[in-house]
Amino acid sequence: MLYHLLVPLADWFFPFNVFRYITFRSGGAVLTGLFVALLLGPPMIRWLRRLHNGTPEPPRLEDLDRPDMDPRVLLKQRTPTMGGLLILLSVAVSTLLWADLTNPFVWIVLAVTLLFGAIGALDDWHKLRRREAQDYAHRYRGLSARTKFAAETLIALVAAWAMARLQPSPLGTSLAVPFFKDLLIPLGSLFPLFGALVMVGAANAVNLTDGLDGLVSGPAAIAAGSFALIAYLAGNAVFARYLGIPHVPGTGELAVFCGAIIGALMGFLWYNAPPASVFMGDTGALAVGGALGAVAVATKHELVLAIVGGLFVLETVSVIVQVASFKLTGRRVFRMAPLHHHFQKLGWQEETIVVRFWIIAAVLALLGLATLKLR
Repeated sequence: MLYHLLVPLADWFFPFNVFRYITFRSGGAVLTGLFVALLLGPPMIRWLRRLHNGTPEPPRLEDLDRPDMDPRVLLKQRTPTMGGLLILLSVAVSTLLWADLTNPFVWIVLAVTLLFGAIGALDDWHKLRRREAQDYAHRYRGLSARTKFAAETLIALVAAWAMARLQPSPLGTSLAVPFFKDLLIPLGSLFPLFGALVMVGAANAVNLTDGLDGLVSGPAAIAAGSFALIAYLAGNAVFARYLGIPHVPGTGELAVFCGAIIGALMGFLWYNAPPASVFMGDTGALAVGGALGAVAVATKHELVLAIVGGLFVLETVSVIVQVASFKLTGRRVFRMAPLHHHFQKLGWQEETIVVRFWIIAAVLALLGLATLKLR
């Protein structure tokens, strides 16, 4: 909005010329997302607590003794969820304020974020409404996995198809391979399916990682920062040619969107840091993961996302390995999955796990960014 309002006035008032630059508007998006989240955090948390009917009933001793119940989950019942609404609102306000709204990539990625967040909010709402069920098999059950995956896949398919049409041929329907200049694997009509897989996979990988206070916010902000740089470089013909990466005209504006994600996550982390005052829930986890996946597809760096977001991949793989091992051999590889719970079972403090996982996320992000030059 500011881009369209102030840039035309640059000839009259020269300082408005800074709004032409993506880097300036990206910084503005970070600060706006941060301040919106900080400002709206307290009233939204109060509202979420009222939505949760005050606070859920305290855990009962017989609940804590159940072998299939993790005491840590029960002890955190009093903390409201659906805090991802704060992230969604902050991202939307910041993006609409600072981005070039004539850029179709901005609208597509923002739509994926909000729609994935809506699916997560509906899932959180179902869980909230059913929390008083006496049957523990249904107490914390939200939408069925089939329903969620079907809705996510449909949204992602449409988004991937739209982004492919906006990208130059044959790049739009091809997979760019990191470490190699100009190496494209043509996928043709299968590309929307691949793009949907990236977005849905990223969303659910982030969702699986969301299990400790502050665990997702830090690594997701690091990943968003990495893709802000990738988007800026991929959208600039000179930088893309110099680095040997695919040039996708128009994707530079996604750096502003990534800035909004960073700011929103930083503001949310203010209230989600241990001990958390609010959880993001599926509302925030699916939205943030879907956003990262969408930006990766738009910038043709889908495989780099697996490196930059390697922490989320590790968490997902731990679940897959655990389930497969138990079904095939009857034995568990980890004491508990996802991976962060395994370290909890080993006696690590929650804060220790979070900080160490942040360090891992930072290292993986640097490795992912190294692929831009190592070609």
